[in-house]
Amino acid sequence: MAHYEFHGRNTQGQAVSGRLEALSSDAVAHQLIGRGVTPTTINEVDETLPLEERLRRLLGDDKVTTEELILFTRQMYTITKAGIPLIRGIRGLAQSITHYRLSACLDDIADRLQTGVELSTAMRHHTDIYDNLYISMVHVGENSGRLEEVFDQMSGYLEKDQDTRKRITTALRYPMFVMMALAAAMVIVNIKVIPAFANMFGKFGAELPLMTRILIGTSNFFVSYWPFLLILSVGTVYGFMRYIKTEKGEWNWGRIKLKLPIVGEIIERGLMARYSRSFSLMLRSGVPLTHSLELCSRAIDNPFLGEKILGIRSGIERGDSLLRTHTQSEMFTPLVLQMIAVGEESGQVDTLLEEVASFYEREVDYDLKSLSAKIEPIMIVIMAGFVLVLALGIFLPMWEMHNIQK
Repeated sequence: MAHYEFHGRNTQGQAVSGRLEALSSDAVAHQLIGRGVTPTTINEVDETLPLEERLRRLLGDDKVTTEELILFTRQMYTITKAGIPLIRGIRGLAQSITHYRLSACLDDIADRLQTGVELSTAMRHHTDIYDNLYISMVHVGENSGRLEEVFDQMSGYLEKDQDTRKRITTALRYPMFVMMALAAAMVIVNIKVIPAFANMFGKFGAELPLMTRILIGTSNFFVSYWPFLLILSVGTVYGFMRYIKTEKGEWNWGRIKLKLPIVGEIIERGLMARYSRSFSLMLRSGVPLTHSLELCSRAIDNPFLGEKILGIRSGIERGDSLLRTHTQSEMFTPLVLQMIAVGEESGQVDTLLEEVASFYEREVDYDLKSLSAKIEPIMIVIMAGFVLVLALGIFLPMWEMHNIQK
């Protein structure tokens, strides 16, 4: 698509200008008219992307990261608190931000604001950057006149959520690297090491132990069928990635992740912390209860738990209490349910939910610290078993041949 520079006037007769990306100038005119802008001039411009942006698009890495969204949210808090007009402030951010995609998004939002639409409405055209939770919070801030408070709360929420995700990813990195190294070692041993010993043993013509015969048979299978095994492995990974992107696959994978040994409980507690904090944030900002639960079901990033949260919303709509619906979901511990009950009785659900989020975050922090202590023995046993099988398969026939020679 080409880039076009336009000038025109909005419904209030004010002059507006900007840039749009479209297939033709007619498409640009159609977009502008839809926004309430009457175009006076539309000119195609030669838009040369920066080298960094071209590399990002080539590698498929032009997505706006959470860190960049946090920085943008902080800057928006500063702008709104200082009383700077939104259009001028967002234009200034678009010029200072180095991420091309986010900068273009802010220019488009500023263009839409000039036509008279609200900030949340303009953000709805960029759901790849701003999720439903973010847009709903901005909408509440606009209607309540507390937009700066919303941006302050959202920056804190995003930071804590990102911190929890990073800690879980860091904790899981060690066992993943160990398993990958072990798999690579098995492939190299079967393709390079064992065939060399098999040739040596074959020259002696002696009967080999069962363990050695199993190793040689496995190695021969690897050597003979490695192209098919490679295709099967790549196909399995590709098929799995495609499957978990489907609605049913995403739901099943969300359920399986929570039942994984050792790490499943950590993932579940991290998601519960995210749910509790986002629910507390929306209630504190004045979002209706049922709408808050619907947004939480999307923000939790797990369709299996999201379905349970929608069940909580259905219970609330039937007239059940928060305690009853959360108990029926079977997602929370008795201690957390007691905190929810106290919050409901005292009318401070948002405050108690924030305490619930802090509770889960402390649990996740403790589990992550002890994760290495739980995983290391398992890794040691697996690696010891691999070395033992390899040693017995190679050294047993050597010892037997040595004894025969004696």
